[in-house]
Amino acid sequence: MTDATLIRKAISAAQAWGTPDRAPRLVQQRENTVFDVTLDDGRRIALRFHRAGYQDASRIASELRWMESLADAGFPCPWPQRTRSGALTDDCIGVTTSAVQWLNGTPICSGKEELDAGLMHDLGALLADLHLTSDAVAPTDLARPDWRASAFCCGDAPIWGRFWENPTLSTDEVALLRAARDAAKIRLAALPVDHIGLIHADVLQENVLAFDGLLYLIDFDDGGVGYRLYDLATALIQSCDSPNMPELAGSLMRGYADAGGPLPKTAFMDLPMFVMLRALASAGWVIGRVQPDDPRMRGYADRACRLAREWLADQKRGSTSG
Repeated sequence: MTDATLIRKAISAAQAWGTPDRAPRLVQQRENTVFDVTLDDGRRIALRFHRAGYQDASRIASELRWMESLADAGFPCPWPQRTRSGALTDDCIGVTTSAVQWLNGTPICSGKEELDAGLMHDLGALLADLHLTSDAVAPTDLARPDWRASAFCCGDAPIWGRFWENPTLSTDEVALLRAARDAAKIRLAALPVDHIGLIHADVLQENVLAFDGLLYLIDFDDGGVGYRLYDLATALIQSCDSPNMPELAGSLMRGYADAGGPLPKTAFMDLPMFVMLRALASAGWVIGRVQPDDPRMRGYADRACRLAREWLADQKRGSTSG
């Protein structure tokens, strides 16, 4: 579909919220297609066409109800914008469409080669706020993805795909990832139930905006019930090759603890496992999105193998010393 066709569809879809006072601007075509739309009542919204086959309308509405409860409580995220009729979604153009408040801000990765410790401390505090506020105000009947053990290592259908079938993996690498999966399954089964709650599940740098000295969390598309520590892991995954990874991880954990996050400090010992689990998930996610010879296919596999190897080695050292 051409950009011009998408813009025409956006103009039609936006009518559910109001009349655009100028042509919508296409800003993103990834998991969802997103437009910057200014309505004639002065509101500026992010109009989203949701990718077919990922989240159904009930799950999208649940995402927006969760965000609405957070924003109403003062958590820094976009306010969902209801349609003229009061609905959270619309499908007048044959695509599930939603709108959220447009936030001015810059992704925290913009203009920087690497995040710094101070920013990671603030991000840890933001995630503590997310978990605490979600526990306090989120509706209890949300239909959202399940990010517990079955999402990663129980059964043959992980939520983001069978990562051990990444076509660039050697036989030995497949065995390595399976071994890491099986070891993680045992560890996950031992985690206390209070380590679980509503999580964002995709705290990548592009999903955290900085504006006027504050951080804002956007794109709750993947959010659901899961291990709280996974949010900290997704915040670190893009820095896992940095020589400053230990410092960044330490600052993130301190920020979370200093803000009174619901995870006890003893839980942080499992952070490397969750970083690895994100890497495994990404090695599966990429399979259906790029061609086998795309460098990203092997890049995700390399990262998963390295982190799996390191984590298994740490587990072996721990069991030996214990």
